[in-house]
Amino acid sequence: MKEIITEEFKFFVGKVYPIAVIFVFLPLISYLIWLLSPAKEMEILIIDKTVPSDSYQEHRSIFWALDYLKFQNGNGELYDEGRDYFGFFPDKTPSFGTARDLRQLSEIEIVEKAASLDLIYFADTYGVYEDDFKEMDSEERSKKIYGGLNRGDINLLREAAAQNKTIVAEFNTMASPTSVGFRTDFENLMGLKWTGWIARYFDEMDTTINADIPDWLVSQYVEQHSNTWVAGGPGIAFVHENGRVEAFSNSIDYFGETPKIRTQKINQHGFKLPEVVPYPDWFDIVLIERDYQVISYFDIDPSEEGKAKLRDMGLPRYFPAAVIKEMEGGQYYYLSGDFSDMQNSIGSSRFRGLPKLWRGLHVVTDYTDRESFYWNYFYPLLSQILAKTYTEKHSD
Repeated sequence: MKEIITEEFKFFVGKVYPIAVIFVFLPLISYLIWLLSPAKEMEILIIDKTVPSDSYQEHRSIFWALDYLKFQNGNGELYDEGRDYFGFFPDKTPSFGTARDLRQLSEIEIVEKAASLDLIYFADTYGVYEDDFKEMDSEERSKKIYGGLNRGDINLLREAAAQNKTIVAEFNTMASPTSVGFRTDFENLMGLKWTGWIARYFDEMDTTINADIPDWLVSQYVEQHSNTWVAGGPGIAFVHENGRVEAFSNSIDYFGETPKIRTQKINQHGFKLPEVVPYPDWFDIVLIERDYQVISYFDIDPSEEGKAKLRDMGLPRYFPAAVIKEMEGGQYYYLSGDFSDMQNSIGSSRFRGLPKLWRGLHVVTDYTDRESFYWNYFYPLLSQILAKTYTEKHSD
């Protein structure tokens, strides 16, 4: 035995053991904790009409949270991102896919559907277009295949509201291509009003450097502003549904480079979120009724020139980012940003403790890292919304 356990063997074990703990034992323990933790039953309906591929970019991050937190449906099944949603299901047929939604349900079936649900989440209603399935975009406006709120959505929303269910909706739910009539229904039911404006940050406004700025945005701005475009450098573009385009230049119209999502450290509903998170993606600007409470708000830190521009655009100094309205037995949430959008895979959800690990590895101030926004802001917000809904469901 003494001959087997040599000094060389002890040295080898000493070197290998820490690596084994980090890469084998800790992940195994983490997975076993997830596997053995009890599942939580909650009926959740995700609506995503913007699904041009099986990457499920607009709802994959929501399903990651559902799987990690082990929420299951009434049949005892964990939620599956490729199956458990209403919206567009892409395929290789000439029609590009099929739609599964609520339009065919009768009034009685809508009532029964709403009664069975605990939470409805409108992840994205923008829809899918023919250009989504082409290798190159055409210069003409792409034809819509499917998208926008429809009568079935509004009927379910109305019944869910009457039954005090929890409703969550994100950026663009009531905007194009939703018709004005259905938008008005949505606004009245939710107690919101879209200003008609959407906005997005660009890290470089020089179009010779940044090819991500849409051609239509530039051409409309130039047409409306005496054939001039804005100076290079970071900026924020504002687009109104009537075609009006405005652009804010960093250090001239606003400060701080990116728009910021700010959350008060102590807020009325107890959401624990970072006080400041940069946000560089699309968001819409909405007005809210008095019975809404602001969880977080957008702050672009406008200069005096910027404040004057905002007034001319009919916009306030701050914009709601995440708001909540308490109902008896449920809540309404509106998230003004495209928060759930996740282009990249974020890996397995079946290891306990991963959100804390990833939050520690992704710097909150790095706006170029989309995963940083997920781990530092959206996942914590979503997990608290889910926990709040589950707790109230089981408090009866």
